[in-house]
Amino acid sequence: MASCVKRAYRYRFCPTDAQAAELSRTFGCVRKVYNMALAARTEAWTRQERVDYHQTSAMLTAWKKTGELAYLNEVSSVPLQQALRHLQTAFANFFGKRARYPRFKSRKKSRKSAEYTTSAFRFGNGELRLAKMSEPLRIVWSRPLPEGVSPSTVTVSQDAAGRWFVSMLCDDPGIRHLPATDAAVGIDAGLDHLLALSTGEKIANPRHERRDRAVLAKAQRRLAKKEKGSANGVKARRKVARIHARIADRRRDSLHQITTRLVRENQTLVIEDLSVRNMVKNRKLARVISDAAWREFRSMLEYKANWYGREVIAVDRWFPSSKLCSACGTLQDKMPLNVRTWTCGCGATHDRDVNAAKNLLAAGRAVAACGAGVRPQRSSPGGQSAMKQEISRREP
Repeated sequence: MASCVKRAYRYRFCPTDAQAAELSRTFGCVRKVYNMALAARTEAWTRQERVDYHQTSAMLTAWKKTGELAYLNEVSSVPLQQALRHLQTAFANFFGKRARYPRFKSRKKSRKSAEYTTSAFRFGNGELRLAKMSEPLRIVWSRPLPEGVSPSTVTVSQDAAGRWFVSMLCDDPGIRHLPATDAAVGIDAGLDHLLALSTGEKIANPRHERRDRAVLAKAQRRLAKKEKGSANGVKARRKVARIHARIADRRRDSLHQITTRLVRENQTLVIEDLSVRNMVKNRKLARVISDAAWREFRSMLEYKANWYGREVIAVDRWFPSSKLCSACGTLQDKMPLNVRTWTCGCGATHDRDVNAAKNLLAAGRAVAACGAGVRPQRSSPGGQSAMKQEISRREP
């Protein structure tokens, strides 16, 4: 079964000096227009008025006619209009209580990017030409685009390490649902091991940040000694950014390999609904939790499962998967983090993480089969909970 999904293909490219200057001007204009539109909408909000995309678009036309903002005419108008659309989306998410109030873009901290629609670029014969540019971008084609497919939007960006990227969004008809299977797996995220599976397998935690921690600390110390705004300070900051980029690239590549394998091998994947934002408030564990990238792992797992016809079930974060015996269903009173192996009163000895993964799998199956909650009952006067029903079905 083929499903046409939107997929972004990201490539590195090496701009000429003229292209780099043009793109840098575009990034600055996009940021300026976004901030001015946000300020206008915020001011209108204090007056109990609503300003939408069409009104900010009219404002942009007026801004271009002023002497102070005449330089906005020097870049393509499409990325500026796209910035207003992105702001409209940000406000829609805010009013829908899906995100907080939009923030102003910073020249130093915000991501440098510009989005072009089909009217502002030409793509053909392996060449991409953007508006206001006479030469095509020198793209490193690490993989081909789907045959016969043209991008609908193109996003050009530059990261803190100075690397240039172009992302092409297009319909990918080649993504097909995988053959259905009965395989299901429970996945428990951890720190000693990145993942523990209900099959008993444990996936090691690569600890990418720890590998480069000494090099990163040395580069950061050198940066701290540089004068702010100096040329040497810029070089030192770029070096720190390159180390961070190398760590992030390795982490992302590892997560892609793990999630792709899990999705290909299993029809149902059960995970725990972790609140990573609250967990990183623990100062002792914040660094290793961030390095594990649990949120990115879940995001990859969910969109790949959607692509290939798999199902991801998220179990409630308060479900006591570690304290529950996967053999008899007995709930332990306490289970400190330093206890990695424990023995239940029924005689079963459990590895803490594998036992949690087995309980997550059983809870996920109970939800899918019975539509009940996933928190087990301490006593069941009227019968067993869905969790215990599922455990009973597994017993011989």
